[in-house]
Amino acid sequence: MATARPVVSIFKFENPSEKAGTVVMPHVLKSPLRPDLVREVHRDMAKNKRQAYAISAKAGYDTAAESWCTGRAVARIPRAPGGGTHRAGQAAFGNQARGGGMFNPTRIWRRWHRRVNVTKKRHAVAVALAASSLPPLVMARGHKIGQVAELPLVVTDGLQSVSKTKEAIESLKKLGCGEELQKAMDSKKIRAGKGKARNRRYVRRLGPLVIYNEDNGIVRAMRNIPGVETAHVDRLNLLRLAPGGSFGRFLIFTESAFKRLSAIYGTLKGGAPMKKGYTLPRAAMANADLARIINSEEVQSVLRPKIEPPTFSKKRNALKSKDVMEELNPGSTERKAKAGKSCEKGTAEYDEVQKQKKARIEESKKYNKEHKKGDDTFYKTLMKAFEARAAADAEKKAAEKREAEGEDGEDEE
Repeated sequence: MATARPVVSIFKFENPSEKAGTVVMPHVLKSPLRPDLVREVHRDMAKNKRQAYAISAKAGYDTAAESWCTGRAVARIPRAPGGGTHRAGQAAFGNQARGGGMFNPTRIWRRWHRRVNVTKKRHAVAVALAASSLPPLVMARGHKIGQVAELPLVVTDGLQSVSKTKEAIESLKKLGCGEELQKAMDSKKIRAGKGKARNRRYVRRLGPLVIYNEDNGIVRAMRNIPGVETAHVDRLNLLRLAPGGSFGRFLIFTESAFKRLSAIYGTLKGGAPMKKGYTLPRAAMANADLARIINSEEVQSVLRPKIEPPTFSKKRNALKSKDVMEELNPGSTERKAKAGKSCEKGTAEYDEVQKQKKARIEESKKYNKEHKKGDDTFYKTLMKAFEARAAADAEKKAAEKREAEGEDGEDEE
């Protein structure tokens, strides 16, 4: 809820220090805050005031330009005809050419306007009214309400009969709006942009919006006060309630206009009597403390117990992880460390390894001395087999040679 105050005070417009009574807070001022809805509706509604604009259909194409085709060592873009001037032979028509037509020219049949759902607009107005009842949001929008008694600010209907601007300014200052009026007057400056040459030279910050029920001179009295605007309660416009799409504008209600809000917008249960088929927006959550709701006994009692997802240990390589190798091969770390020390000179492990090596060599020599004699080694035995084969081959070749020589002697005889 935007606010939960049961009643609102009514101040006398000629003497705001005195209260004329109280009035029940309308349900529309308790609507949930939806800044996204207000921005969206304001954006689309603001587009409906635009006027179509477009360039001339002939812009960039009102010349008898033709391409020179190929063979003249120039680009094939159309070129202006004639001679004797700078214009002759210049590129034309193309959007890259000086004086040519633009790419994707603006058209008057662009979709300028936007249709906005009626219920959506009504919701946005209700939200803007509710936001204007909260001092933090009003102050965040830049309004000076430090001297205002309370929000929403409701005054007696006598304000509707004020017809002089001087009297209206005095009434607003008595209500605590003097600082706000001065802010609007001091904010006048020249507009930045081309609008300064289009009949809208100056810009100014907006001040309070006075909402009335009957115009007995109030519109005429307020219309010349810088920053102050007026609106009939039956014809509230979001463009004025939330200028720029930001809700929280400073609103001043007359008593009859404030009471009429209940007749126009009604309640959540009864609907809106003056808006057929419309019901005020309802908050998505009555209690925004989501953690408290979820952790309550009522919710937790009907929930299934939490299911823990299965966990899978990450596969690790035993050759790279000492812990995994220790699990698979207990004592591997100790043996590896011992092996490493056995290669370091000066350590007891190194001395032990060298001692074992020396003993092994001596034992090998002793064995060879007892069991192996000269030619009994494997290598020499292997070489003897080759030498016998080589001798047999040599003897065979010598016999063949002798036989050949004997045959040659017989032929000579």
